[in-house]
Amino acid sequence: MSGQSITDRFAAAQHSMTGSAISKAVCKATTHEVSGPKKKHLDYLIHCTSEMNVSVPQLADTLFERTANSSWVVVFKALIATHHLMMYGNERLIQYLASRNTLFNLNNFLDKGALQGYDMSTFIRRYSRYLNEKAMSYRLVAVDFTKMKRGTDGVMRTMSTEKLIKTLPIIQNQLDALLDFQANPNELTNGVINAAFMLLFKDSIRLFAAYNEGVINLLEKYFDLKKGQCKEALDIYKKFLYRMTKLSEFLKVAEQVGIDQGDIPDLSQAVKGSCIAPSSLLEALEQHLASLEGKKTKELSADTRASTLSSAVTSLSSTGMSFSRMDEKERLQALEEEKARLQALEEEQARLQALKDQRLKEIGVSLPPSASPSTQSMGSVNHNTNQAMELFNTPSTNSMPNLSSDLFDLQPAFIPVVQSTPSISTAASAWGGAAVQAESSISVDFDAVFGGGARGIANNGVQPAADGKENHTLNE
Repeated sequence: MSGQSITDRFAAAQHSMTGSAISKAVCKATTHEVSGPKKKHLDYLIHCTSEMNVSVPQLADTLFERTANSSWVVVFKALIATHHLMMYGNERLIQYLASRNTLFNLNNFLDKGALQGYDMSTFIRRYSRYLNEKAMSYRLVAVDFTKMKRGTDGVMRTMSTEKLIKTLPIIQNQLDALLDFQANPNELTNGVINAAFMLLFKDSIRLFAAYNEGVINLLEKYFDLKKGQCKEALDIYKKFLYRMTKLSEFLKVAEQVGIDQGDIPDLSQAVKGSCIAPSSLLEALEQHLASLEGKKTKELSADTRASTLSSAVTSLSSTGMSFSRMDEKERLQALEEEKARLQALEEEQARLQALKDQRLKEIGVSLPPSASPSTQSMGSVNHNTNQAMELFNTPSTNSMPNLSSDLFDLQPAFIPVVQSTPSISTAASAWGGAAVQAESSISVDFDAVFGGGARGIANNGVQPAADGKENHTLNE
């Protein structure tokens, strides 16, 4: 199985159509391709965890949905993406994961359909248990042990005794879940499990560094503790020595699979010191507890006890310094990547500016010397404006034909009203034409109309008055 499957491409296209960029990025980061999630997709998801307009619960739920897939590749890559975001994303994500009652329920996961399904399903179950424990640790102490401040003024070195005794067992449980991954070099055979192992390796370094500083702080206070606290502290120290041995085996696997030797801390001195501890520091701790319990034991002198404690603390401190080298190297690498990204951005901006200048130069050469692009554009605008104004202007009188004579010739040649009416002085107001002079000749035969009893009164050649007054001839 290599490359993206048709299902992956169809799901990505579906998320593109719905406009869900987060779902599309999660889908592309958890394809069926047997390789680790691509960096560009993880970087985008990391950026999303810092955006206030992005719903962190929606992002987490999308990752949880991918773990419900039947393919071990998709499930494993969904766990890797979640782990990556817990390590490098905004703290809002791990806060939300810690607030959930359940996280990954993959204790019974088994892929029977793939070639490596049985083997990889085992590591998926172990890996999911570690992520659950990592979220639970944050829920209990409200801090990520892999991100806390370290050093002489760090969180674990300055922590009070009561809080220290409660916190160190939580670190122990998380480290136990990590070391239970138990991958051999011959089992790291594909890019998916290698990506998960690399994240576990980085977590183991940072987690044990915090664990180591907590133990140093506890040892420095041991001889001033009460009896009950001394008993708990001695039990914590014994478990610390055992986990140091297991971590040394885990780091040997990391060395065999090709991780840079400079990134692997040197635990040889610390492990060697743990072998000497039963006859030196561990014996001094047990004798002090026995004396507090009232048992008769051979007590070491104060000078011997102080020198033994000092040598043990020095050995653990040097181990802690070797663990901090990886963080420094990763920080420098991140700075180099950021510098390279900024340089590439500047080069891209310079290239775009050069293209812009070249285009402007080509445009300047193609135009006449007297006409600039702005002048031509203004001229075209003025021309279009004049055309629009001419379209809506009122036509002039001279351009219109004289329609008055033809129109009025269609009417009868008589006026039925006896009284004179004002003549239409001009038709220009209605038709825009020249003035029309109307003349009418009225001849009325009253004998024909009213009979013979009427006196013959004729109104021949009456011209309507121009000022609208009545004709007094009819009243005579």
